[in-house]
Amino acid sequence: MASAGRHAPVPFAVVVEVVLVLVVVLGALLIQRADERFYTTMDDAALVPVAAPAVAGAATGSYTWDCGRNERGHRNTANIVVTPGRPGPSHHVHDYVGNLGVRAESTVDSLIGQATTCGNGDRSTYYWPVLRHADHSGPAQVPASLTMTYLGNPRGPVVAMPWLLRAGVGDAYARTNGGANARAWWSCTDTPDRRTMKYPLCGGGTRVVRIFEFPSCWDGSRLDSPDHRGHVVFPADGGGCPVGTFAVPRLRITMTYVVPAGTRYQIDAFAEQRNDPATDHGFLVNLMPAPLMNRVVSCLNDGVACDDTTTKRSAS
Repeated sequence: MASAGRHAPVPFAVVVEVVLVLVVVLGALLIQRADERFYTTMDDAALVPVAAPAVAGAATGSYTWDCGRNERGHRNTANIVVTPGRPGPSHHVHDYVGNLGVRAESTVDSLIGQATTCGNGDRSTYYWPVLRHADHSGPAQVPASLTMTYLGNPRGPVVAMPWLLRAGVGDAYARTNGGANARAWWSCTDTPDRRTMKYPLCGGGTRVVRIFEFPSCWDGSRLDSPDHRGHVVFPADGGGCPVGTFAVPRLRITMTYVVPAGTRYQIDAFAEQRNDPATDHGFLVNLMPAPLMNRVVSCLNDGVACDDTTTKRSAS
């Protein structure tokens, strides 16, 4: 009989199990606390840079059109620019607007002739990582609004973007690559003059804003390059294109999301990138019919604000 006041020893296996549980819980808490640095209020956000003044003969017009908000739920793990013909990891899903032919096994060439969600007949594809609640509750978020705009160049005219040109913005590996190619811009609808590269914590009644500004200086020959960047680069300070490149229409995609105040959210990212907002990125493959691309170029070079958003959309 055991003497009063003494307890049987706790089995070693139970001790190990308790320690492992504590390690997992503590690790999760540390990760959550570390990832808090990915969020910010707009009080700490930077002011949007003032646009460079345009010179005489510059392309000062714009062209806006409607490709929907991905209301159809066209999503998969493919990246037809970086890894054509095969799916990506299940935790990195892309949203698509435009070309409806993108599947996990798609290539750029397989998109030719496919239907589109764009009302003006643009058969290009545009895609980026989906946005979700950080606790993964609920489905991927559909943007409340999505605006597609082509802009010109403040230092001169633009030329047509070639058929099947690929272009990308941002870096899906920015966290481990050092961030040199990160171009992930966020804001809130009540602070249009400020932007941040962190997830903004917007107040009640306002929306989260996500902005992609694509590169627009083409080398004049290649449709793609080994790093998917070298053939289309960003303008230099002041808006001019580097020597040896040509200004093409500059794509800006602006999305807004309804995120309840205080709710944490994140983009889908590769595991080692920890859903860092700096890893946000987007791609386009140009399949805009030549007559439509010529209209875009004319609007930009003639200084006209063209708006085709009233064109009826269908899966044409």
